[in-house]
Amino acid sequence: MNLHQMAEQALATHFEKVLGPTAPPRLIAAMRHAVFSGGARIRPQLCTAVAQACGMDAPQLTQAAGVAIEMMHCASLVHDDMPAFDNADMRRGRPSVHKEFGEALALLTGDGLIVMSYQVLLKSGQSHPSRLIALIQILSDGVGVPDGIIAGQAWECETRADLTQYQRAKTGALFVAATCAGALSAGADPQLWRALGECLGEAYQVADDIRDVIGQAQELGKPTGQDAQHGRPSMAHELGLGGAIEYFEKLIDRAVDSVPLVESGDTLRKIVRMESERLVPSSVCNSYRFVNATP
Repeated sequence: MNLHQMAEQALATHFEKVLGPTAPPRLIAAMRHAVFSGGARIRPQLCTAVAQACGMDAPQLTQAAGVAIEMMHCASLVHDDMPAFDNADMRRGRPSVHKEFGEALALLTGDGLIVMSYQVLLKSGQSHPSRLIALIQILSDGVGVPDGIIAGQAWECETRADLTQYQRAKTGALFVAATCAGALSAGADPQLWRALGECLGEAYQVADDIRDVIGQAQELGKPTGQDAQHGRPSMAHELGLGGAIEYFEKLIDRAVDSVPLVESGDTLRKIVRMESERLVPSSVCNSYRFVNATP
């Protein structure tokens, strides 16, 4: 079973564990729609890969940490798609939650997934109380203020925003949470893995900016051109498309270099390179270099 399959199975298992027979059925249907929609699951995969590199002596705790982070991510997408923000009709190739179930249930779906992420951690972390407390702190830092994904979303409501600060919060925070949680769940020092999360998180946001400009709507499974339409900060607008592509490649190089010297470090470096190719294929990079080359 590969890391993606492990993440999907863990999500399904923990989702069902938290549910009970008395939950409102349409809310549960909306939550399922938000979570089980074909996501890449890179955050829980990253959490597990780091834990494996650190020896992974508590696999259930690692699994729960990855699931909690992915649920937080899914909650943020539900809220991000709502009319108050992007007003997006599509997410991952199908109707967004508010289009399928209405705004009221979309709001409650996001809230429910945020709470569910903590329920998952609490149910699985009782055998490692000291790690559990630290994991809750890591998850909370990745979500809340001053530098979590909520703060990142809130920067879109300001008249001016520092681009790097905005992107590190909106996208990077949960990648830092994933790498640090993976290490911590295995009893290792999370700070050694922080740089990997920071570089990958920023690379993901830059890749999203690039793809938003290029307009790969079918591949993205969501509307493109959203940054320009909503006046959001974007590295592609700040540096130009060619500059953003070069910056993305530098971030990936930094991410590869930041992997600590551990036994399975080469595996992690390969994962980073493979994910880079999925996000912004080298063929796309080369074609835009050619088109934008100075005569």
